[in-house]
Amino acid sequence: MAHIVTLNTPSREDWLSQLADVITDPDELLRLLNVDADENLLAGREAKRLFPLRVPRAFVARMEKGNPNDPLLLQVLTSQLEFATTPGFSTDPLEEQHSVVPGLLHKYRNRALLLVKGGCAVNCRYCFRRHFPYADNQGNKRNWQVALDYIAAHPELDEIIFSGGDPLMAKDHELTWLLDALEAIPHLKRLRIHSRLPIVIPARITDGLAERFARSSLQILLVNHINHAQEIDDEFRQAMRKLKLAGVTLLNQSVLLRDVNNNARTLAELSNALFDAGIMPYYLHVLDKVQGAAHFLVSDEEARAIMRELLTLVSGYMVPKLAREIGGEPSKTPLDLQLRQS
Repeated sequence: MAHIVTLNTPSREDWLSQLADVITDPDELLRLLNVDADENLLAGREAKRLFPLRVPRAFVARMEKGNPNDPLLLQVLTSQLEFATTPGFSTDPLEEQHSVVPGLLHKYRNRALLLVKGGCAVNCRYCFRRHFPYADNQGNKRNWQVALDYIAAHPELDEIIFSGGDPLMAKDHELTWLLDALEAIPHLKRLRIHSRLPIVIPARITDGLAERFARSSLQILLVNHINHAQEIDDEFRQAMRKLKLAGVTLLNQSVLLRDVNNNARTLAELSNALFDAGIMPYYLHVLDKVQGAAHFLVSDEEARAIMRELLTLVSGYMVPKLAREIGGEPSKTPLDLQLRQS
């Protein structure tokens, strides 16, 4: 049986305190987990210069003590492999660094993506925006108003996607300001929020936030980002129940990551854990080819083989869509159209 770290964390109401009390030093993280740093781990410490290490203690508490290959640890721990320059990988794999207005990406015809905040509660080492120029796309009311003016002037938009960074880094009063403004635009129907914050700090789902979502005239969807069943705990399940009672549609997207979840049985456990928490598996993304993350890559051939096996392990409605995002394309590109069964 796994031995999980016991850490003292603030109350679930105090998400801002948890956000401030994060681990930023690889050595401290390894000490907390009772993991002896071998030569490879020691060599990886300097990768925090490329992309800072940042992980909340609430997430560390779900990692297995003494296991350097823990699937949650591997997602956040610096690695010497991040220094490799890999052909075919770039600092802007999705061609996003030229927004129509600061912080707004109109990538698809009927929906636009608003980068609400540039920061995240956790820095995932495979992040496709690890090189993104957030300084040029500051999340503040001045830039948000410019984006809102653009949205209001484009009636083909019926859905806005909050992204980042992590959009739930915005405080409740900021999200309320944005919701009020979006609800006043008549052609909008839906608001989709992509966030990893509820899984790493479940306390982020405050009563006030859930109540505001419940009062919204927009259909609200939360797309969690969960890669492994071990990430899901009772506190997170309680947060999802709160959102479900508020009428929020709950989805999940994962990234297929070598040594983390590139196994059909691991993904089946994740789908079951998600469904038990009231969340529908939505997308399984192959890795976006961002420089510094090539060691997480799973080939398309292996990904398709994993999906074929996954189809035999869970019901069809619990199988996420295997997809890739290609910069400049008008939609996600499915990789598994021939895998699905009726």
